[in-house]
Amino acid sequence: MRRCLGTGEVRDKAEMVRFVCDPEGHVVPDILGKLPGRGVWVMAQKSALETALRRKAFSRGFKSRVHVSEFLIEDVERLLRRRVLGVLTMAMKAGHLVLGFDQVKAAARSGPLAYRIEAQDGSPDGRGKIRVLTKAMSHELGTPLTPVIGCFSGAELGQAVGREFVVHAALKAGGFSKTLSHEMPRLAGFTRLVPENWPDAVHEAGRE
Repeated sequence: MRRCLGTGEVRDKAEMVRFVCDPEGHVVPDILGKLPGRGVWVMAQKSALETALRRKAFSRGFKSRVHVSEFLIEDVERLLRRRVLGVLTMAMKAGHLVLGFDQVKAAARSGPLAYRIEAQDGSPDGRGKIRVLTKAMSHELGTPLTPVIGCFSGAELGQAVGREFVVHAALKAGGFSKTLSHEMPRLAGFTRLVPENWPDAVHEAGRE
């Protein structure tokens, strides 16, 4: 458990982002929580980090004058996005990630999926067909609805898995999905996992 520098709340460190100071006194996000030195923690929410910055809490937390980048919030989001894409890269190499419309549909029919990954700039039609299938399978098997990750472009997903462009993907249950289950709530604190501009966003969010 750690105390949030911005809100003062005590939370599990898995729900937070650690920060350290580099030798020059610059505040650096430690997304994996492994960098050496004294660390301070902020809840993995944009509002909490904004509060910490507004209150100049990093200098108090480190008990010294530190340099804080004006782009710190953007840096945290960028690093969290890179972390998630890195997990997908490893999952692809291990054979746990399924790519392509037909392949994802086949995987959904064979059993529950841990995550659906849909390109932010993909077509609602294909996305909707996969969503309907996965929901039907969840109801039939009595399993939770498959969460969707829709905050990455097709080009970003493609780069992560060595393709030019990826629209539809799915992650099978296992170690990588467990890792993502810890990382996705942190990323969700900084960006919407289901884009607001999706015409079917309300269905993806489970509020139908």
